[in-house]
Amino acid sequence: MTIEEKIGHLQAAAMEEARLEGNAIMKQHRDALEKLFEEHREETLRQSKSRIQAESVNAKKQLNMAASKAQLELKRELSKTQHELRRRLFQEVEQLLKEYMITEDYKRLLIAYIEKAARFAAGEELTIYINPSDEDKKAYLEEHTGLTLTVSKEDFAGGIRAVVHGRNILIDYSFKGALETAYRDFLFEGGAGIE
Repeated sequence: MTIEEKIGHLQAAAMEEARLEGNAIMKQHRDALEKLFEEHREETLRQSKSRIQAESVNAKKQLNMAASKAQLELKRELSKTQHELRRRLFQEVEQLLKEYMITEDYKRLLIAYIEKAARFAAGEELTIYINPSDEDKKAYLEEHTGLTLTVSKEDFAGGIRAVVHGRNILIDYSFKGALETAYRDFLFEGGAGIE
């Protein structure tokens, strides 16, 4: 073998070895890059899942806050509407009471109240007050009950009030007190979602 053939053979062997080494280096580098890519992909997926979960939790919180705010606003509106309806209802009741107070039934009711107060007093000193709007009924009521009545300076919207002086007791059969109690204790019942 000549030197040129030896150089050619050596060169071919060196090239083959260099190619094998290059291929091994490239495979090692490719494997390292693929491993790095896989780790990066897994980390990115993990971060994405965490971000999605965090955003889901945040979205649920915002949804709950919006729902709470809407529910609070609905309750305010319901309360406002109920208050307005209650006010109107009691205006209507007051009007009906005014109409009732000009009937014979009202006079009979006053007589019944006066007699009930007199029975309760059981002979003790008693002052019976009638509403200023009932002053025109004073003589009629005194005639039918046999008791002396006093026209109150305070308007209590009808009915009577009486004071048993010996026991310091106020008997209140006034419409004003009954209306105030009814207004305070009045509740809307029934309907969807109304307790």
